Amino acid sequence: MTGAQALDAWLVHLGQERRSSPRTLEAYGFSARRYLTFLERHLGGAPTVADLAALTAGDVRAWLASLRQGDKPLSPRSVSQALSAVRAFHRFLDRRLGAPNAALALVRGPKVKPGAPRPVTEDQARGLIAEPALDPDREDWEALRDEAVLTLLYGCGLRISEALSLTGADWPLAEALRITGKGGKTRLVPVLPRVREAIGGYLAATPWVSKGDEPLFRAKRGGPLSPRHVQATMQNLRSRLGLPDSATPHALRHSFATHLLGAGADLRAIQELLGHASLSTTQRYTGVDAAGLLSAYAKAHPRA
Repeated sequence: MTGAQALDAWLVHLGQERRSSPRTLEAYGFSARRYLTFLERHLGGAPTVADLAALTAGDVRAWLASLRQGDKPLSPRSVSQALSAVRAFHRFLDRRLGAPNAALALVRGPKVKPGAPRPVTEDQARGLIAEPALDPDREDWEALRDEAVLTLLYGCGLRISEALSLTGADWPLAEALRITGKGGKTRLVPVLPRVREAIGGYLAATPWVSKGDEPLFRAKRGGPLSPRHVQATMQNLRSRLGLPDSATPHALRHSFATHLLGAGADLRAIQELLGHASLSTTQRYTGVDAAGLLSAYAKAHPRA
């Protein structure tokens, strides 16, 4: 079997068995194809699965070095992400095709300093949620839909893909939503009355009826609402409100966690609500909250 055929089989496995998102498939496929293209030049021919199993740590390091060279060198974070994708590919070669490669364990990626989440303030979150109703270019039901989606992102700490995965079968919303996040991990997220009211207002006004597996949030012509629409809406709203480019839909998820932490919520509870596999990922929010406290202290204390 060629490396390209193994790559195709891996992507099918990710999409059909692991239920990976289209964006994950695109990113992993791009990194793995770039890897195979480099190896074809490096080895003097298209690599087979046997060739991939026989690669040395030096071969993989040569590929990593190539990513940092050329007209468009990758950042350490991008190199680290590419290496993560290739490691996952080799795990598939090992477990499904019987072609292990121990050399991957000897390769270390570049050190990447984790970036701090950039949430919006509570007032900014309220402003973003209220702003769609003031847009004269949208029909009333569209404004209510955008308000409902943003309320869901902020009120439940969901990713865009998780919010848009809701179907007619999820309505009326229970006291807690069962959400399937990254890696197929399932978690329970409490639903605030305000979130339920916002979605109920949208459903009462929309011309589309969602039943069973049909998407709850609809685009103007009745198709499923796309993540790109939510991103474009947020871009428009932050422009009107004078907010920075960091005010993205995902920033509402960051704000959900940061504001809970600031109000005294337990870090472990926030980890469960966000669906983080590791507590270290959730701990990034403690730095954000501490920075906010120090900023407030510096502005308010007479001796600051």
